[in-house]
Amino acid sequence: MEESSQSSKALFICSVMNPYTWFNPARLHPKVESLIYWRDVKKSAVVFGGGLAILLAMSLFSLISVFSYLSLLLLFGTISFRIYKNVLQAVQKTSEGHPFKDYLELDLTLSQEKVQQLATVAVAHVNALVTGLRRLFLVEDLVDSIKFGVLLYWLTYVGALFNGMTCVMIGFVALFTLPKVYENNKQSIDTHLEMVRSKIQEITEKVKAAVPLGKKTETEKTK
Repeated sequence: MEESSQSSKALFICSVMNPYTWFNPARLHPKVESLIYWRDVKKSAVVFGGGLAILLAMSLFSLISVFSYLSLLLLFGTISFRIYKNVLQAVQKTSEGHPFKDYLELDLTLSQEKVQQLATVAVAHVNALVTGLRRLFLVEDLVDSIKFGVLLYWLTYVGALFNGMTCVMIGFVALFTLPKVYENNKQSIDTHLEMVRSKIQEITEKVKAAVPLGKKTETEKTK
């Protein structure tokens, strides 16, 4: 049971980290799928609104200030609720116990198995990233490296227009909007994407045919 719970948590993290899975509900963790596809409008609205408010606050104030104010707000709420329940129990002469008893008894410790599983997922992503960057920077495939260079050049303009926190906010908003838009207009979007993909593939093939370095020789492939 515990092993199943750990796997579920790892799947939850992977679902959020991998943008390619956002548009494939079957590959998403059920909780992530429910949130970003707005299956429960109230729950998704609370998470989206709360998350966006925190990101906006972090863009306007320092991280320390945001953390301090949020912690003070949470502490004020829990203290107020605790006092209210104590007064209510005294007036009604009941003994319901601590109002946060269930939460206090929750096991929040990280087991060695959980840490290892999360580390395994993180290492797999890092290894894939390092391997991909190596083949791009060392020009294993000329066309892929050129496309990567175009992407980097485009990112210089993005960096000039937006700072890191703005990009995070745009990504957060995209997480809660694009998957739902895609689901509602899947057929039309797929048609246009296929046209773009075919055009890019056609151009790529022409470039590879024109540039011999863009193709691997049979000898290189067999080594």
